[in-house]
Amino acid sequence: MTTRLALSGFSALSHPVRLALFQALCRRAPERVPAGELAEGFDVPPSTMTGHLRALERAGLIRSERRSRFMLYSLDSEGSQRFIRYLIEDCCANRTDICGGLPAPSDSTDLQHAS
Repeated sequence: MTTRLALSGFSALSHPVRLALFQALCRRAPERVPAGELAEGFDVPPSTMTGHLRALERAGLIRSERRSRFMLYSLDSEGSQRFIRYLIEDCCANRTDICGGLPAPSDSTDLQHAS
């Protein structure tokens, strides 16, 4: 993972709405969730919500898919694992005594079980 993409991930997750959206998609992985359903419970205008979702997608943490006139969002488990791996390997110098650990990249363990 590049430093630029890692910074994008930190920035995306630093906002309370984006963090809550990411957590919701983690809990529902691998399900694809309509944008309107994700927006329920937030007092955020649709255009602002779209901006939050785009920030998470640009950071490689979620994916979007257009179905007719609807946007569906889902966790990008590979991108999210790369971000977490960056924290462990690059930031913690792979010291699992500090940060814990993740399964090897070839392991098919779900991100939702690793978080």
